[in-house]
Amino acid sequence: MWSAVSALGYNSPLSAFTRLSPLWLTFFGSLLLSLIAIAGTDILARDAAFYMDIAHQVNVHGPQVALTMFNWPWFALLIAGTHELTGLPLEGCAYLYCALFMAGTCTLLVDCIRQRAPEATWWGCLVVLAMPAINQFRWDILREDGFWFFCSLALWLTLRWETRGGWLRAAVIYVAVAGAALFRLEALTLLVGLGIWQLPNLLIKGRRRAFLEFFWLPLVLLVPVLAMLIQRIDWQSGRFALLLALIEPQSVFASFNKLAQQFSSSLINKYSVDEAGRIIFFGMLASLLIKVVNLMGPFALPFLWPRAWRAWRFYWQSFRPFACVAVSYLVVMMLFFINSQFMIGRYLSFLDVLMLPLLAVALTRFALAYPRLGKTMLVVGLLMMLANVISLGAKKTNFIASGQWVAENIDESAPVFYDDGRISYYAGRGYSPPTIPREIAMDPVNSERYQYFVIEADEKEPWLQAWITEHRLKVLASFPQRKGKTVTVVGR
Repeated sequence: MWSAVSALGYNSPLSAFTRLSPLWLTFFGSLLLSLIAIAGTDILARDAAFYMDIAHQVNVHGPQVALTMFNWPWFALLIAGTHELTGLPLEGCAYLYCALFMAGTCTLLVDCIRQRAPEATWWGCLVVLAMPAINQFRWDILREDGFWFFCSLALWLTLRWETRGGWLRAAVIYVAVAGAALFRLEALTLLVGLGIWQLPNLLIKGRRRAFLEFFWLPLVLLVPVLAMLIQRIDWQSGRFALLLALIEPQSVFASFNKLAQQFSSSLINKYSVDEAGRIIFFGMLASLLIKVVNLMGPFALPFLWPRAWRAWRFYWQSFRPFACVAVSYLVVMMLFFINSQFMIGRYLSFLDVLMLPLLAVALTRFALAYPRLGKTMLVVGLLMMLANVISLGAKKTNFIASGQWVAENIDESAPVFYDDGRISYYAGRGYSPPTIPREIAMDPVNSERYQYFVIEADEKEPWLQAWITEHRLKVLASFPQRKGKTVTVVGR
């Protein structure tokens, strides 16, 4: 199928039409997958409920409230503004933006592959629509959707600028990066990676013009503007403080040394104490890389074929901006991992986005060498595409039902502990994330602060029955979920 379309597209008078067909298929296929995923969604994720609460408060109290609730609220402000202009529901606006951003991301990535590796375009279309790294989040409302889109746009513009040149084309790259930074500040990593990519051109006589084109905007415009604004930026705010902690050597080494000391103290063989630092570093690096490969899904399997590794050379030669940004982003993720000592797949998904051209090229070569296995990979990819957006698990409608019960039966001024802030959201009282763990809230010292407890636990669980008896409370309502946790309301 893929070879036939490729042959038609690049060796016939219909090439102009067929070159666009993978892009249109990607765009509308992405929208369809998002629609399926959203239609099967029964409850908002925690971050989504938080953004919706911010947007609601902005519409009620004005945009100034956004920064008091969150230190990087631009996505929520976009949703609130769109709701104000169009009258669409807040959640509808959010889902619309996420679906369009995701479709734009997928289409831009496929077009990047079409420009540099046209024979891999159709495989790129399959991978971008089925790879778990980004497709498993289609049902959710995330800032990452906008981050992925504007980063992909910046890289797409970079490839066009590399081919055609031009001062204005170089400047637009920075506009796209600025758009990505409004969703996640980590987008500034693109400037680091692209800057490293362009730095050698300063020493190459025939490439110095390209170097100047790329760096003229920061030198002429951004540096003076930042010099004027640097005194007004609150560097102690949570977002900037975290970024500075990531790049400050003293903070990084302090966190790493503390982690290494904790690990070394747990070793049985004290002769290994000197190796604790290396074990921690390479262990954390391996953990990140394993997560990245896992997020590729079945599309990492062709690399079991030794010849597929040759695609790395093509990736470095033809998609060097992607590769340089990937290395820079991996360094940032390692620094974050060392400082925070936790990592989730959503943060690493951008690495898989950057490696998508590599996967598409490797799959193309694998399918040409082994046509039958290539057809198997096609079927597996289509199944993965559906698995990402169709959930067969039990619905969490008990969160909505418990929220409605709270709204009808508990006074809004009463102190309530919510095990999950989404229950408060569905009660119409905003997203109220727990400020302390449930175990601490329910201990004898803190339990007196609350009149009601809305927790995820079955009322028949022995520990809960003992706690209710000890504190002379009673079960007011219970909302079971099929094959899942029950939401129980306990009160005085």
